[in-house]
Amino acid sequence: MGTLQSLQRQVLSLIGRAVVKSIDAASKCQTVDVELVGGQPKSGIEHFEPYGFTSRANAGAEALVLFPDADRSHGIAVAVADRRYRLKGLKTGEVALHDDQGQSVTLTRNGIVVDGGGKIITFKNAPKARFEMDIESTGQIKDLCDSSGRTMAEMRITYNGHKHKENGNITDIPDTKMEA
Repeated sequence: MGTLQSLQRQVLSLIGRAVVKSIDAASKCQTVDVELVGGQPKSGIEHFEPYGFTSRANAGAEALVLFPDADRSHGIAVAVADRRYRLKGLKTGEVALHDDQGQSVTLTRNGIVVDGGGKIITFKNAPKARFEMDIESTGQIKDLCDSSGRTMAEMRITYNGHKHKENGNITDIPDTKMEA
């Protein structure tokens, strides 16, 4: 019976649940300091992340830690999750990227939904953004927004009231007004 119990202990030592205490995101492979179930602290555990994706969880997140050969001196965190901020209610097949501030990108059954969580959404380092569809906005659209730009509503007002001097006469306002 002693051999079976020894084998059972060794198998149970391969995997551990833990609570994240802190994260070092500066190194090539992010490391986490955790507290295993039972209060055992472990520091400098490598956190293997999927290619093309990285995140830095908050303290209090949960981790699944593997210990190859049941050697508790060198663990590997293969998953870090935080149920406090997980998006709930996704439909079968839907996918989401989210954080603890309410920002998210959700691939829904009806299309992609980007939620800025009340913060600015910025597109960077691209020569242009190309939209191959109609664009609708419930807010204002402004060009040259960092300098002397105008909103489309301001441009419409200017166009609709526009008169100018031509051949010595002042023209009438346009016959066809630009509609909102």
